[in-house]
Amino acid sequence: MKIHQLIGSPSIILTNEEQSFIKNHNKEIPLRTLYDREEVIARTLVRKGVYDISNDNQTLILITDANNRTSI
Repeated sequence: MKIHQLIGSPSIILTNEEQSFIKNHNKEIPLRTLYDREEVIARTLVRKGVYDISNDNQTLILITDANNRTSI
């Protein structure tokens, strides 16, 4: 058994603004629908590994895969 299986995934610290963004949006968000401030928040969440960008660079996708990279 590996250590990350025992401990679980590392927790990701989110600001209130980031939590609000996740709560108020769907699992898939078209990037063209985001306002300027939301784009900044979305970039931060992509860097933190909470969201991923689709292959066509048009959609933001919430990560909740089987590997539990992020549990939201």
